[in-house]
Amino acid sequence: MEHKDFSQRLSKLRINKGVSARDMSLSIGQSPSYINNIETGISYPSMTAFFYICEFLNITPMEFFDLESVDPAKEHELLLAVKGLDSKQLETLIDLAKGLKK
Repeated sequence: MEHKDFSQRLSKLRINKGVSARDMSLSIGQSPSYINNIETGISYPSMTAFFYICEFLNITPMEFFDLESVDPAKEHELLLAVKGLDSKQLETLIDLAKGLKK
């Protein structure tokens, strides 16, 4: 993933969560301009900070890099919700999802 793509992905996921760059920066224990600096391409986060970013967004690092996923936090929430459903319930959800994609 290129720096520009990383920055755009972070911005999109942050906006999806409905939080400002400043508030996100402060929430992960960084300076007020930290996330803005990443989104504008000035800097990259450290690995530790990247993990804090993913935790803040309620996604895994793998979900962060999955560009086909529009809203990985919601997808993650859905996956957690379907755990424990029986086969018939899962089939119903699959059919519903397929119907929504049409």
